[in-house]
Amino acid sequence: MAAENHTLFTDFIFLGVSDRKDVQQGLFVLFLLVYGITVIANLGMILLIKVDPRLHTPMYYFLSNLSFCDVCYSSTVSPKMLADYLAEPKRIPYNMCAIQMYFFGAFADVDCLLLAVMAYDRYVAICNPLFYTIAMSGGICTRLVAGAYIVGLVDSAIHTCCTFCLSFCKSNVINHFFCDVPPLLALSCSDTSINEIVMFTFIESVVGCSMVMVLLSYCYIITTILKMNSTEGRRKAFSTCASHLTAVAIFHGTLLFMYFRPSSSYSMDTDKMASVFYTVVIPMLNPLIYSLRNKDVKGALKKTMNTKLCSG
Repeated sequence: MAAENHTLFTDFIFLGVSDRKDVQQGLFVLFLLVYGITVIANLGMILLIKVDPRLHTPMYYFLSNLSFCDVCYSSTVSPKMLADYLAEPKRIPYNMCAIQMYFFGAFADVDCLLLAVMAYDRYVAICNPLFYTIAMSGGICTRLVAGAYIVGLVDSAIHTCCTFCLSFCKSNVINHFFCDVPPLLALSCSDTSINEIVMFTFIESVVGCSMVMVLLSYCYIITTILKMNSTEGRRKAFSTCASHLTAVAIFHGTLLFMYFRPSSSYSMDTDKMASVFYTVVIPMLNPLIYSLRNKDVKGALKKTMNTKLCSG
């Protein structure tokens, strides 16, 4: 099918989170603040891990990649969303919509897979500590991260190609604030049943595999911890997992709500609120969760701040 037959439009128009002017002004200030914190906190986490030798371990190598990924996938949505609060109508060119969908989907997949890799890292560290140096060598860690990026890029390419092969002839008004698969499927005048199957299958594969790895890892971790004789040892082991478990619960819980439902149950207004949470809020929460609940990160941050004050 020729490209001109796919759609009658050269751009799309977002309705945004709210159409009320008074609400939009407040949301602009709020989202600008959240995005600023997201960028500063995640880049700060990456810098802190890089400069402190005590954080040069596989766990923090994965965390620095998670922070990088959070900045990237938040940046595919937030700057355009903020700009749209200052412009009417909220237009995005057809090709830019596809690009936004592709990079957001890719980085969201990588985020999901990195959380699974981090669960595996905790499993090896707690259940097989003598094997840890071999199992989580520099080369293996690099390959695990590279594999997450490859899967994310390929998976997102499939979703984006399938979505933009549809015809969009009903309307060019997207009841959303960014180009995501469900609102575009709702806008299409083509048969979207195959797209829904593809979306469910591939998202289920990525998210499902990630969740299975997390669940299996923590089943073994909890079993191992409960067998420890030392109360202090059990406390320290649980402490190293608490931050990761919190991040996993928030991220996967939102994804399950968003994508693991039949299209008939979609409510765009409800889904927009959930989308705000996982596109804007979660990337900000991850570095805060790890910095507030992790003694190593807090210690490294305190040391860095003291060094700066002393040198100043």
